[in-house]
Amino acid sequence: MLGVSGQPAYEDGAIIPHQAHGLKAMSVGLLTRMDDAMIWRGPMASQAITQMLSQTRWGTSEAPLDVLVIDLPPGTGDVQLTLIQKTPLDGAVIVSTPQEVALADARRAHTLFQKVGVPTLGLIENMSGDVFGRGGGEAEAERLSIPFLGDLPLDAALRQAGDAGRPLAAADPLGDVASRFDIIAAATASALDL
Repeated sequence: MLGVSGQPAYEDGAIIPHQAHGLKAMSVGLLTRMDDAMIWRGPMASQAITQMLSQTRWGTSEAPLDVLVIDLPPGTGDVQLTLIQKTPLDGAVIVSTPQEVALADARRAHTLFQKVGVPTLGLIENMSGDVFGRGGGEAEAERLSIPFLGDLPLDAALRQAGDAGRPLAAADPLGDVASRFDIIAAATASALDL
């Protein structure tokens, strides 16, 4: 999605994340060959996230990290629990498509974060539009009494830009999608008091 590929560099035993579009990016997928299947059970997934968090040089004293965004799989499993146990979190942003089956996962995630004292900064509705519907995320945020951060459309241009390694917000910074990302980013930054 960001146009990064290949093994990251290592320096003094630390993983140096790829950089693209002003972001540092690291993925477990960059540590394996593209055609390798990653069949990981709980302990292996937990170990991988712990290793990635602790061994990646996210920032330095000269270039400190502002925000670390961690994209997790849906659900409330081992990866989420490991992250909560191993990392002090300022908050969680829940991303869901608008249909009920996905919103049920979002609800469970919010409950998990509540139980462990991690504030939910808000909810984003992804793939909003004719196919999956619209408004489910906003209604769920209201039901959970959390901020609705915004929605992103189900748009072929988003996929095409991501496949080309140039995010649509960078390719068309004045377009509707970029504007929606800006609104979401501003709302998230505000929730973090940045």
